[in-house]
Amino acid sequence: MANTYTQIYIHVVFAVEGRQNLIKPENNDELQKYINEYRWVAGRFSWQEGFGAFSYSRSQLGTVIRYIENQQEHHAKKSFRNEYIDLLEKFGVDYDRRYIFKFDNE
Repeated sequence: MANTYTQIYIHVVFAVEGRQNLIKPENNDELQKYINEYRWVAGRFSWQEGFGAFSYSRSQLGTVIRYIENQQEHHAKKSFRNEYIDLLEKFGVDYDRRYIFKFDNE
């Protein structure tokens, strides 16, 4: 179709296997630009299976960007797992708790 345009904003949520805290804080800003291209992680590294993807409108971008920039503060108050489940429920996504991101201590 001629003159058909779209604008879609997707917030993708994924996790390091076992939710290991492998990224040094001083590398966080660069990580946001170049995820793992520089091999900053010593030892074995892998992503967990699965991910979440949530769509937002253009008017919500500022809120999402601020959230991403301040993730460490958010996760100090609420666990990644609980925050992820809150997102799934907020967006009305059916899920099975058996397949939510796994942690080393589980």
